[in-house]
Amino acid sequence: MARKARAASFELAVVSAKDKNHALSVMAKALVAQASFIIRENRKDLEAARREGLSSAMVDRLKLDEKRVADMAQSLVETAKLKDPVGEIISAFKRPNGLLIKKVRVPIGVIGIVYESRPNVTSDCIALCLKSGNAVILKGGREAIFSNKAIFTVLRKALAETHVPANAIQLVDSIDRKAVEILLSLVDLVDLIVPRGGEGLIRFVAEHSRIPVIKHYKGVCHTYVSGHADLEKARKICCNAKVQRPGVCNAMETMLVDKKIAKAFLPVMLSELMQSGVQIRGCDRTRAIVKENVRKATEQDWKEEYLDLILAVRVVDDVEQAIDHINTYGTKHSDTIVTENKKEAEEFLTKVDAACVYVNASTRFTDGFQFGFGAEVGISTDKIHARGPMALAELTTYKYLIYGQGQVRY
Repeated sequence: MARKARAASFELAVVSAKDKNHALSVMAKALVAQASFIIRENRKDLEAARREGLSSAMVDRLKLDEKRVADMAQSLVETAKLKDPVGEIISAFKRPNGLLIKKVRVPIGVIGIVYESRPNVTSDCIALCLKSGNAVILKGGREAIFSNKAIFTVLRKALAETHVPANAIQLVDSIDRKAVEILLSLVDLVDLIVPRGGEGLIRFVAEHSRIPVIKHYKGVCHTYVSGHADLEKARKICCNAKVQRPGVCNAMETMLVDKKIAKAFLPVMLSELMQSGVQIRGCDRTRAIVKENVRKATEQDWKEEYLDLILAVRVVDDVEQAIDHINTYGTKHSDTIVTENKKEAEEFLTKVDAACVYVNASTRFTDGFQFGFGAEVGISTDKIHARGPMALAELTTYKYLIYGQGQVRY
């Protein structure tokens, strides 16, 4: 697979934007046309998930229906509309000796993506890699094996009608972890590995890969409700960040509340969250204010990515303590402050160490589409090459093109 992907990557690198966009359009239509087949295969994964007792949030991540398949197709359509980054001149300058030097975006080459749960990742990653001129080798989790194979089969068959080489997309359909180990060893054939999934998967990939890795690490996302917050605004933001879709990486996992407004805010906020089915794990100060149905938070709760209707809550002294908590327990993903104090907001933006830092908005916006980038292969929590939503530009590297007229160095 890797050898085929490598050969295809050289062909794909010179395919025109027009032909790549046509391929994405053809694949989008194929998804819609084959929706019933994809949903039928998805049911096999859902049945297995329920037999194994996976949480309702995890089952929701796996589920495909007509709307979600249509959304997958629309994602391909939207990706086709995005500007092709390949060939973009990042900078150009002439040296005193007459050499013209251009820094130009080029595809990375072959990208291996190891992921879990959500089958829409299969189509999103194929679309982004093809549009950015990269061949891709996909290795999904066993919990979505039937769904992933169905989506891949439909998209691979659709490529036969286009100028994009079909071997540019590959799917490892084995559920054996040894397959991942083999992929991670192919240093001469694969240029980059992107893992996305649970903490265990990402640690395994990072520890075993001989290929450079950009990590989509877990999302322990925080909302800090300041003493200067508009409490109605805070209520809406916190509810959205936790409840709207709890099983995703940009959902709020810890809510920090300033002691100055805790007594006014917590009873109302926690009552609303509990009515939505959220289990609360609070610090001692939280439990002193809301005495019923709040479990005692442990040290582990501050580190936990629940991906479920569970929330850790802590009352803090001020913005400095909130920032310290986030930088101690956070995963550099997404954090937000709710405040009407501009100076405090700027301090939070400057000092919080995360890929995406918000003021007065839900962390649920950390998403390629929401940022206007189109879909993304993941949210990078690393600090080199790519950080935050990893979309088309982040799937390219660059090279220097140097034009001379016979210059030699003395």
